[in-house]
Formats: sequence, structure tokens, C-alpha cells
Amino acid sequence: MQVRFRLEAGLRFSSPFTPEAEQATLALIDEANRLLFMKGVPKGVDPSEVGRITGIPQFRENILDLTFESGPYTRAHDALFRFRKQIALTLGRYRLGIRDIDIGSYAVTMTGEFPSGFRVPRLPFIRHADLTNGSLTMDLIMSSADLENRIPDRLVRLVEEKIEAATYGGKGEHWELIFESGKKLRHNEEDPTRQMVERGWIKHAPARGQWIFGPQAVQLFRAFETIVMEEIIGPLSFSEMIFPKMVPWEVWMRSGHAKGVYPEIYYICTPKTRDASYWEDIADYFKVTGEVWVEEIRKRIDGPIGGMCYAQCPPFWPFVQGETLANDCLPIRVFDRSGTSHRYESGGIHGIERVDEFHRIEVLWLGTAGQTIEIADQLHESYHRVFEDILELEWRSARVTPWFMAQEGMIGSEAGCGCGGRIGTTDYEAYLPYSGSWLEFQNVSINGDKYPKGFNVKIQSGTECWSGCSGIGLERWTAAFLAQKGLDYGNWPETVARLVGEPKNLFKFL
Repeated sequence: MQVRFRLEAGLRFSSPFTPEAEQATLALIDEANRLLFMKGVPKGVDPSEVGRITGIPQFRENILDLTFESGPYTRAHDALFRFRKQIALTLGRYRLGIRDIDIGSYAVTMTGEFPSGFRVPRLPFIRHADLTNGSLTMDLIMSSADLENRIPDRLVRLVEEKIEAATYGGKGEHWELIFESGKKLRHNEEDPTRQMVERGWIKHAPARGQWIFGPQAVQLFRAFETIVMEEIIGPLSFSEMIFPKMVPWEVWMRSGHAKGVYPEIYYICTPKTRDASYWEDIADYFKVTGEVWVEEIRKRIDGPIGGMCYAQCPPFWPFVQGETLANDCLPIRVFDRSGTSHRYESGGIHGIERVDEFHRIEVLWLGTAGQTIEIADQLHESYHRVFEDILELEWRSARVTPWFMAQEGMIGSEAGCGCGGRIGTTDYEAYLPYSGSWLEFQNVSINGDKYPKGFNVKIQSGTECWSGCSGIGLERWTAAFLAQKGLDYGNWPETVARLVGEPKNLFKFL
């Protein structure tokens, strides 16, 4: 992708230019184009790719109007600030000091191949954008503070990421089959969610994508928890922690989720005050109408301050943020099962397997790259044993590359790490006889240094810190299991049937 920058700026000085100051400025511009802007540029680069001051400088009393153009080297805004520093030193002898920089216009042009599905970002910095014949021109609204904060660079990178995402989304090589169990004994051909509703095991809750689980369903949940504790958590020496379920923006900014989590989170807002009189009319409105005055409530809340737990592991990381871990405490292995996770699934909700509120045991570990990979391998062995020998599922596993890892360059940078290209996720999928499709019901992710780097976590030895995580979703396990084995516990594998016992029917509705 070829990139060009064009910037028009006015440098405002403390006093009008004298003829002598104008001559000194013109000499300085020539020197900057020949030397200053070339600093740090690799040899052999075409000079047209390097920032320079173009056109004829204009002197308007105490304002110097300049135009900067560049390719990717010494970009126009970088050239502006280099020149500002140099001219401030030179014109000081003429009693001229820089007071401000006015940005007139800034245009960025990117030329290359734009895939189908690419959309120009809609941001307040972009006044107008035009994509024609493989050339995208963005007319930007910029302040000098925006330029110093490198907003143009980030916009360019954002466009490149969107191109990569559109291209990546059409590829098939990020899913690679590893293992397939083969056909297992089935006792069901129906949708287990519908069957559970008919038997009174579950009922829809008032909120979307939410269920109330009766005793029979919870018995199965607890049986799966017991299997996880006895076959995975205990043998691999994971220790229990409690992670927060209300997640502030600061955590998602560091974890990387702030790059794209917005369509899927449940937002959390706080009241502007707890003063009862401030809310009295809201309460009175309900007493009179029997309805909640939602429109008025919107005016009286602040935020959002963040959201409800979306991915379970990020809220753990402030516990070790900014710390250096002693060598002898590694690897660290923890898990959390303290509450629900929430995702707004839009139109994708279905049954108990794709819901907005779900229950999950989150397994997390961190240490050196070698330790992280070793624990992942141990988890794979444990899951294989549980799914094959205890749950007796028809399942398969596949190596996948989550987009956030490809986006952050975590896949192509592994050659020298000695990790054997292990960064990424392994998905476990169970066959659903009633639909003839596969359900992803388990995963193991090796996240490399993504989270340790984001939360500034180091290791005493100076070795790079890595982490991994694995989410055990009880609804997904239940959906996969019942889809194949049915709801009659007499058909269930011995261990599961023993742990569940006979399902309890507490409720009788007339």
C-alpha cells in the first residue's frame, strides 16, 4: 500500500517578520529539505518518498504558511515538528518566538488493492473520504495536538488493519483440523434446548438470551464442574481466584478488547447521584403508569464506565499489572468460576448454546513461553481424555487463528521464539445430530505476550512472559452432551449418570 501525505500549516510567531528574518527562514527551509528531513531515512530511498517543504512559503505579517508533502518517510507532520524545533532556535535571534500552529488542511492518500468488504472508517477526524479506482483519499480535520499524538499514523494503520481484516475474513487457512474422534453412540436426534423446555428443566428468563435453569439442568452443570475439578483443575494444580465481573475501560484498553468489543458488550452506567429526591419523579411515574420511565432515566446516568464481563480473563490482569514475577513462583495457574459472562449476541442467539448470559469456568496460566506451551499441552491431553473416555462425545479439534492475534502481528513473528508456531487457539467442536452441524464448545488459547505486554508484567530472569487461557462453558458442554446422549440419564455414560443422580422434579404446575 503506497501512502502520501499533504499538510498545509501556518506557524504563528510573536512578532511580524522582518526582511532579514524572511531571508533566514528561506535559507532554513532549503537546509531542512536537504539535511534535516533526511535524517534517519535509509540510503537509496527515493527523495520523493521523504517529507519536504514544497511550493513557495508565504509570509503574512507574523504568520509563516508552509506546505509539507511526503511519502512514508519523515511524514508530513513529523517534518512540521522537526522544522518547528529548528526554526525556533534560528529565529530567536530576531526576537521571533513561535506562539501556535494552525493546521489548514491535511490529506492522506493510500493507493493499492482494497478488498471487497472494506469500509472507510467513520471518525470525527475524517471530514471527507473518497475511494476510487484503488485510491483512497482522506481529507482530515486535525489540530496540532492531534498531529503530535500521531493521529494520522494511527488512521493509516487502522485502514491497513481493515484491509487485512477483510482479506483475512475470506481465507480458509485459519482453520486446520487436528483430530476427529469418529462416530460415537447417539441417543438423540432432537434439539436438546426444546426438549429441556418441554420437560421443565429450563425456562426463558425475562431478558434476551437468558435462561432460568431448573434443578435437573443444574445437576448436570454441577456434574460437569466436578469432572473439571477432578480431571483437569486438581491434577494440573490450578488455584481458584475470583475475577471482577464489572470491567472498566482501562482493562479493555490494555487487553486490546477496546479495539472492537463495542457491538457485543453490555454497558454499565452509574447514576449521577444517589439523592432520593433526584429520582423521586422517576419512582412516582412508575407508581402512576406501571411503566419504567426509561427515556428520563437515560438523562440521569453517567458513563458508560465500562461493561459486564465479556471475556473472563482480562479482569484478572490488574492483579499482576506492573509487577515483576519471581522465577520460583512460575508457572502461575489459576481459575475463576465466580459468576456469569455476558455478550450481546444480536441475532445469533439460539437455544442454551448461544446466549447473552452464560456460565463459565475460566482457566488461566502464565510463565515463560516454554511453561505456557507445556501447560496448554497438558490441558489438551486432559480434554481429550474427558471428551473421549468420560463424556464419550463425538468431537473434533482444530487449530484456528483468532483475528485479534493476526491483527496484532502475533502469528508471523514467531520464527525466532523457539515456540514452534504455537501462538493461537485450538477449538473443540461437538457434532449436533439434530442439525448436522458442529458446535464449538471448548477452546485452549496460547496468547503469547499479548496480556503480559499490555499490563506490563515481567519475569525476574528477564525472559519474556507469556500466558494462556481456556474457557469451559457449562451451557456449551450441556448442549453438546444432550444433543448426542439425550435427556434420559439411563443412556448417559456411567460417570456422568453417577454424578448427576436421578434428575429432581421439584415443580408441579397445575
